[in-house]
Amino acid sequence: MSTAGAEDTTTLTGLRVLVAGASSASGTAVCKALAAAGAKVVAIGSSAGRLAEALEDVSGVELRTCDLSRQGDVDGLARDLQDEGGVDGLIHLVGGWRGGGTLADQSDEDWDFLQQNILRTLRNVSRSFIGQLSASPRGRLAIVSSTAVESPTSGNAGYAAAKAAAEAWVQAIAAEFRGTQAAAAVFVVKALVNDAMREAAPERKFPGYTGVDDLAAASVRLFTTDAAQINGKRISLVPRT
Repeated sequence: MSTAGAEDTTTLTGLRVLVAGASSASGTAVCKALAAAGAKVVAIGSSAGRLAEALEDVSGVELRTCDLSRQGDVDGLARDLQDEGGVDGLIHLVGGWRGGGTLADQSDEDWDFLQQNILRTLRNVSRSFIGQLSASPRGRLAIVSSTAVESPTSGNAGYAAAKAAAEAWVQAIAAEFRGTQAAAAVFVVKALVNDAMREAAPERKFPGYTGVDDLAAASVRLFTTDAAQINGKRISLVPRT
């Protein structure tokens, strides 16, 4: 059952939150939940068409394209948003999965894909926006990581390594946030599931998977939880069995 719609519609009034990877199923859910809670959402994606298809008609959501793998492009976006008043939050949902087989099967092409999408984009946006987040009285940053970090296999070695590096980067952000009212956290999931996936495979149970609406509700809660309670924390969203 969706939990995103249960949020108070004024909880995040006055906040502006950037969602990177907004046209994905998880990004769309997070954008909708934040907007429903009163935030002004800046939805970032690489394709204007995919962004429009997912979020064009959602009130409170502004669509912008940016290549987050290019630091100069991200710096330009940050300057534009600073001129418009800055942002209070960054939910980083850019990623992807590559792998399978043995360690020897982990190709350079797969690693380049994982490093660019999982780590480089996070590095770029956090460097560009950390000043704005630090200055906000409710500055928040979050990524989605994986249980694979704790129990990697030969088939997901590259993916787990890239996620572990992203988690280390978030810990460094959390260290820089200490002494401010900002916080950086890691959401941990086994995998994400959405309604389209369930409809396509009604016979599957998706055990241990986290619904994108539950991720969205957790993203809203970041902004209503004291920074000291969540800064540097790994927050498990894996359903209890």
